[in-house]
Amino acid sequence: MTKKNDDDLNKFTKYYKDVGPYLGLGMQLAVTVTVMVFVGVWLDKQTGNKPLFTVVFALLGVFAGLYNFLKSVLSADKKTKDDDKK
Repeated sequence: MTKKNDDDLNKFTKYYKDVGPYLGLGMQLAVTVTVMVFVGVWLDKQTGNKPLFTVVFALLGVFAGLYNFLKSVLSADKKTKDDDKK
């Protein structure tokens, strides 16, 4: 490989190393909320309390998803800053 190709590959690898931790976070947030809503709907059907469990579990899913999202972003950001110091 030539020097230019090696430099391009190194830039490409560094870019994906920096962006990689963030790629699945949106999907993870959406899946968490969706699963919790479905659990709430199922519990409402089982107990007959129409919107109660759906609302409670939807809010729980939003808070849990956002907590995990922020925790992942902050830890990945900290890790990136630590790697930049080296």
